[in-house]
Amino acid sequence: MTNTVADELEIRQLVALYADAVNRVDKDQWAGTWAEDSAWSLPGLGDVSGKENIVNLWEQAMAGFDFVAQLVYQGTLFIDGDTGTGRWYLSEHLRPAGTSEGMFNIGSYADEYQRCDGKWLFTRRNYSVLYNDEGKGDMSGTVTPLS
Repeated sequence: MTNTVADELEIRQLVALYADAVNRVDKDQWAGTWAEDSAWSLPGLGDVSGKENIVNLWEQAMAGFDFVAQLVYQGTLFIDGDTGTGRWYLSEHLRPAGTSEGMFNIGSYADEYQRCDGKWLFTRRNYSVLYNDEGKGDMSGTVTPLS
């Protein structure tokens, strides 16, 4: 199978949909980015396997924040037929629920993708924190979530 610019654009859209769903706390859209047999790795938690378990963990984690902004920057993609890998750099601005204190992270996702029924999905996302401000940020300003 020949890889096309369309494959790359579809994977870039997948990454964008993921971040958009995080920013809007849209469980259905976020869940729609994962393959059924997938894995998500987070610092301190290790691997969480299976779409249902991944979505449940995300839902619990997101309940702990009043505000999350995940901003994705550049990424690289390597596509081979119906599978691919990529690496993306991002920043996250977070405000835990019930506080006016914030946190700031710079991180990276190392991804694996698979085309499932004609649609590119994540089969693995490994998140690494490259920088964490250890809660020193001041996010006491007004929060205006996206809808």
